[in-house]
Amino acid sequence: MFCGASRGAAMETVDAAPYAQTERRIARLTIVLGVIAAVGAYFLFSVQVGAGVLIGALLAWVNFRWLKNALDAITRASTAQAQSAKVRLPIWSIFGLIGRYLLIGVSVCVIFVFFGIPVLSMLVGLCALGAATIGASLYEVFQSWE
Repeated sequence: MFCGASRGAAMETVDAAPYAQTERRIARLTIVLGVIAAVGAYFLFSVQVGAGVLIGALLAWVNFRWLKNALDAITRASTAQAQSAKVRLPIWSIFGLIGRYLLIGVSVCVIFVFFGIPVLSMLVGLCALGAATIGASLYEVFQSWE
């Protein structure tokens, strides 16, 4: 029986290998879908639009990596300090959670101002992470049916 107020709550370890494989699949799919969309945008619209989609996809990949690393660090720290009354989190992991939005915002602004890449094309590229997550999730669902 578990109780949230109980300091003696049992910690169950979970095998993270299947989740790590899905995370790698999402990271790869983000890049692959971004490159495919960038090539399509290049042929359908212009070099600048294609570059914007590719830049957005790369920013989405960096965003995903920072989020993964920050959450892994927070999970490790909280698990290691499970019996402690006060949990101390690594400051760089908290920066990783917040700083990724700052990185995306500043990068998009600088690229738009200095290189004239359309903002909308970079936003479309950022959607590559969502498409990759949906694709990886569908893969996991269909694979479980076998």
